[in-house]
Amino acid sequence: MHGSRWWQRGVIYQIYPRSFMDSNGDGIGDLRGIRSRLEYLSWLGVDAIWISPIYPSPMADFGYDVSDYCGIDPRFGALDEFDALVHDAHRMGLRVILDYVPNHTSDRHPWFLESRASREGEKRDWYIWRDPAPGGGPPTNWLSEFGGSAWEWDDATGQYYYHAYLKEQPDLNWRYPAVRDAMHEVLRFWLDRGVDGFRVDTIHHLIKDSELRDNPPNPSYRPGMPPHRQLLRQYTTDRPEVHEAVAGMRRVLDGYDDRVLIGEAYLPFDRLMAYYGQDLSGMHLPFNFHLIGAPWNAPAIAEVVREYEAALPPGAWPNWVLGNHDKPRIMSRVGPAQARVAAMLLLTLRGTPTLYYGDEIGMSDVPIAPEQVQDTFEKNVPGLGVGRDPERTPMQWDGGAGGGFTTGAPWLPLGPDLARTNVEVQRADPGSILSLYRALLALRRAEPALAVGRYAPLAAGPDLLAYVREHGGRRLLVALNLTSRPRRLELPSGILGGRLLLATGLDREGELLGGVVDLRADEGVIAEVAPAQGA
Repeated sequence: MHGSRWWQRGVIYQIYPRSFMDSNGDGIGDLRGIRSRLEYLSWLGVDAIWISPIYPSPMADFGYDVSDYCGIDPRFGALDEFDALVHDAHRMGLRVILDYVPNHTSDRHPWFLESRASREGEKRDWYIWRDPAPGGGPPTNWLSEFGGSAWEWDDATGQYYYHAYLKEQPDLNWRYPAVRDAMHEVLRFWLDRGVDGFRVDTIHHLIKDSELRDNPPNPSYRPGMPPHRQLLRQYTTDRPEVHEAVAGMRRVLDGYDDRVLIGEAYLPFDRLMAYYGQDLSGMHLPFNFHLIGAPWNAPAIAEVVREYEAALPPGAWPNWVLGNHDKPRIMSRVGPAQARVAAMLLLTLRGTPTLYYGDEIGMSDVPIAPEQVQDTFEKNVPGLGVGRDPERTPMQWDGGAGGGFTTGAPWLPLGPDLARTNVEVQRADPGSILSLYRALLALRRAEPALAVGRYAPLAAGPDLLAYVREHGGRRLLVALNLTSRPRRLELPSGILGGRLLLATGLDREGELLGGVVDLRADEGVIAEVAPAQGA
């Protein structure tokens, strides 16, 4: 695939480290555990692993409250174990992407301890401190994503500090040059150790309004929504100055060969596109989450794809996400039959796919009893169903007592479907969803049309989604039935029949197609097709 970068043609696999593989029986996944499963990831056929935070942390938000950006939390291992993991991954042809959490630290980070020690301290301006409002109370009406005010009073120095998330996660002041310099050094520390890129956490929060204006009320707010949705985050997220900060990160990465910068920002397409940066000098891949919340029907998905493709700046590379550590799992959203169709969609659209661990074996959200809740978001705002524990449960490697994940008690419960939803059973089953993911990944790797080819939608009616991927004169048709009823796709006059390469049931390869494609209920197919003469 001449001219393409590894992060354009490859597939990223997200690992939530607490839940992937435990090597020492303490019930929490670790680096040695990940390293022991690299063979599986190589067999599966992914190209890069993205590891959620592994830095030293009090774990108020399970690693997203960092107390040392240049170390490894002892729960996960040590720096030499991380180096060994990178070495082995590279030897197997796998890239390693780390989470980078620039918006906030832990309140136990030495920077914050020094910042809150005195108003005159050297690092006071490294965080966002403000006096009370004229009448007393917080400086603004800004709300924390995890409930309550985003301002926390500090008795010792008589000011409030700002935290977009937990009070244990004070926000860094990215308007302050010393903060940028220090955080750029963090990037260099890991790049020098061989890391292939970063997924940047909550990038749109990085800069706040310099005038500290109140956020306006949200006219769409309804009871039952998380409390922070009462306000529009007009002055606390997606500020224009954030793109200068992103460009600074990109300049650091551009000093190294072949690295990737991925940004997390839940934004509408028109605002998300700005994160590619002027002249593509920003994020290589601002994460596109829009399929996660889209209604699961053909017209809605087709419209998401159309809007996204139309919005992309010239030369920008697209990407797609169907699941992650913050959202309900695909299987729980669309059901077992359509989860196979979702797999084919994710791995055949134009752009870089990110696959969430466990989705390849069809893991579902696991019910969490009240006494088992770990997620602070759920504890702070109970009863609204905002907890993220159900999609963070341990990877199910086999059907044994610990699911092959641990010899001890897992930090979150395993799924009730463990006996059949596990790697060992599905690896031996040629018709399993794991076998489908592996076949899709192999076909994507073998066919440049699927990895980097052009994308052209086809008219397919209200129940089907169909498109052609083309590269170097080779054309592949993807047809997806988003319903539980058989459907027929009539091929346009410009396309002759062809031959099926892969079906979601893994049972139709080699079938010849004429001018129509008959799809069974909940089925997707990929076929090689040829243009009609003169077309």
